[in-house]
Amino acid sequence: MPTPSTAEEHIQDLGAYVSASPSSFHAVYEAARRLDAAGFTGLDELQAWPEPQAAAAGKFYVIRDGALIAWVVPTGTGPTTGFNILGSHTDSPSFKLKPKPTTGKFGWLQAGVEVYGGPLLNSWLDRELQLAGRLVMRDGTQHLTATGPLLRFPQLAIHLDRAVNEGLALDKQQHMNPVYGLGDPAGEDLLGLLADRVTGAAADPAQIGGYDVVIADTQAPAVFGARGEFFASGRLDNLSATHAGLTALIAHAAAPLPDGAPIAVLAAFDHEEIGSASRSGACGPILEDVLVRISDGLGASASQRRQAFAASFCVSADAGHAVHPNYPERHDPANRPVLNGGPLLKINANQRYATDAAGAALWARLCTDAGIPYQEFVSNNVMPCGSTIGPLTATRLGIRTVDVGVPLLSMHSARELCGVQDPHRLATVTRTFFRTAA
Repeated sequence: MPTPSTAEEHIQDLGAYVSASPSSFHAVYEAARRLDAAGFTGLDELQAWPEPQAAAAGKFYVIRDGALIAWVVPTGTGPTTGFNILGSHTDSPSFKLKPKPTTGKFGWLQAGVEVYGGPLLNSWLDRELQLAGRLVMRDGTQHLTATGPLLRFPQLAIHLDRAVNEGLALDKQQHMNPVYGLGDPAGEDLLGLLADRVTGAAADPAQIGGYDVVIADTQAPAVFGARGEFFASGRLDNLSATHAGLTALIAHAAAPLPDGAPIAVLAAFDHEEIGSASRSGACGPILEDVLVRISDGLGASASQRRQAFAASFCVSADAGHAVHPNYPERHDPANRPVLNGGPLLKINANQRYATDAAGAALWARLCTDAGIPYQEFVSNNVMPCGSTIGPLTATRLGIRTVDVGVPLLSMHSARELCGVQDPHRLATVTRTFFRTAA
């Protein structure tokens, strides 16, 4: 698979990746498919891994639920070689299917869903939506499922709510129940519909033991604007960074690696939108588990592993805010990032972002070496910022970390907006990062 070489090629490939990734499980499956095509070897956590990996260059990945860690080991790597890690996440704000999900009344069939993360609720109204995720059977086998256009959150007509344009108030329990058909819910089985639409042969709905299924927008990504400068899509937060890291790692693995190159790592975590506290989230052990096993394969002692961690750097890549032309007062007056102005360096005095002076200097050097511009982001003092995997990774592993990302408008909307140039620039500087000893 050719690596996108221009911003236009990159944005089209990003659209294809997002379309193939309606859930975090689909995102890692599609990433693994691309890594397989690029000659990477998938590893199983239950099995022994190749060792010593220092004997020759190697390209590997491992999947844990909705998270993926992929890495490239250069020839001649030693037990104290550092890791250059691009951290991102695979999940996006949405709605998750509840137990006993087949509901409805007054002749409507509805799906019982729970709010996942912090979606902009109104942005999900009046859209054709799908259910997507994984089904786990009673014998432990797993299936990916995606329904295509199936559901809709229908908005109340203005004739029945004359004051709606003065303020829309949506009750998460009462109003966010999507319709998916007509009939009597007592005679319907939404899980059976999901079982019929798994990847490959249909599954037996009676054997479904559990499921992790979310709602995703089905509208195709699109380039638009007076000069084709905008890109609209669902799940840009944060598949834009996951895709940038994936394309950069594949390109990195295909090129000759310089002597002394670090071990390049893509860490795509799940559950960032709900706090990262899971076995596949950044608060969990997945990244440390993988790094320790890589170190073990290189024959590192506990002391040498700590040396390797001290020589490592993590670029935490997550979406950030561009200045909104209709709400300029919500932004810092001196730092107002724009679309297509380059990826963001995200800064917060209270360490909601992990950037410090050393991280800022490294980012400036990387962007200069890659030949791309970047912008600084800091929140307005009365608008507290969110957080990312950056502080979590730095706290858990003690690895130096800097927070960056692609600027967006409409973050956490069902359909977000970025510039066409910025995702490619993030991938370009990530490729430089993977080759640079920090």
